[in-house]
Amino acid sequence: MNAKHSRLRTLTFILVAFMLGCNEFMVVGILSDIAKSYHASLSSIGILVTAFALVYAISTPILTTLTSHWNRRTLLLLLMGIFFASNTLTALAPSLGWLFAARIMTALVAGTIITMINLFASIVTPFDKRPMVMAWVGAGFSIASVVGVPIGSAIAAWLSWHASFWMVSGLTVIVFGLLVWLIPSEKPEATGSVIEQLQLLKDHKVLMGIGITIAVMGVQYTFYTYIRTIITSVLGYNISTLNWLLFMLGVMSIIGNQIAGMIAKNNGFKKLPIVFSLLIIACLSLGVALQNKYTGILVLAILCTLTIIYGTTIQLGFMDEAAKNYPQSLALATSLISIFSNVGISLGSFSASTTVRFFNLNYVGYVSAIYAVIALLISLKLRKATRNDFK
Repeated sequence: MNAKHSRLRTLTFILVAFMLGCNEFMVVGILSDIAKSYHASLSSIGILVTAFALVYAISTPILTTLTSHWNRRTLLLLLMGIFFASNTLTALAPSLGWLFAARIMTALVAGTIITMINLFASIVTPFDKRPMVMAWVGAGFSIASVVGVPIGSAIAAWLSWHASFWMVSGLTVIVFGLLVWLIPSEKPEATGSVIEQLQLLKDHKVLMGIGITIAVMGVQYTFYTYIRTIITSVLGYNISTLNWLLFMLGVMSIIGNQIAGMIAKNNGFKKLPIVFSLLIIACLSLGVALQNKYTGILVLAILCTLTIIYGTTIQLGFMDEAAKNYPQSLALATSLISIFSNVGISLGSFSASTTVRFFNLNYVGYVSAIYAVIALLISLKLRKATRNDFK
């Protein structure tokens, strides 16, 4: 495949991540619209985020390991078809029960889709370009928060929240066509039994990477689950300003992804404790910062940047460890970020809901700081464990 097609293939990988990010994150921006349409409380609809993340986290390793002997191209296209059907069902959902069923169906396949995309991206990309390509695939999710979430919110305000999901279904058709054209048909990695693949999860460095992933996503979703409410009700910005601020926060996430790629190029594990120390400071300052609309949005922007930076280093660490010691587990290694990010999202969204129920949104920063401290402590141990890998 020539250079032009290689760039287009990389762009397609980014579009898949963007599509999945729109589907997952867009709900955060339209929670209040969904609650209103079904005459439900905001806290009960917030459980939709938790349920999606839990199903995502549980189903991804199961589906990834059970389908390890399938042709990867065939599997990816099949999962994309299921994703299209479930997202369209979300758009059509006539009741809250149908909505939950559609979201669970989507969660069942979304994790394995991004696993296949990361796997293909790592296989077809030259080794020296992997950090930045993987960072850009990760940026697809951030771009979804920059463009997809504000557009989803705007469409929900202009038409309805159902129309926001119709937009994702249209994008899915385009992406499916590109994948049919550009994805190679070969089966790119060694396979093993389910038990053999799960040996990866006994590795102490992998377990520490998993712990960091859960903790950082706990940080992010403790404040991000109710980001729209924080911006409007706590900071006092009006609805017309909301989408511009969400756009700005998404831009900061993209910047975080690019920093992640640069850090991962040269022993990112050495630098992660610095990132998490800064994250703790930002979390602890959030409660005070929210007393003012300008300092509040500034600290939120810093948080959106810092919570992204860890990802590329941890993702490549998982894949490199699998390639060296567990080649039969490469697909599973590729899925770990997706799996355990959603465990962290579940914890974070539950923490946010609990904080709102018993205190108020001004306290979410202090709860986030607990997760950030955990990430720092684990990263210090991981830096020591990986020291010999970079000598």
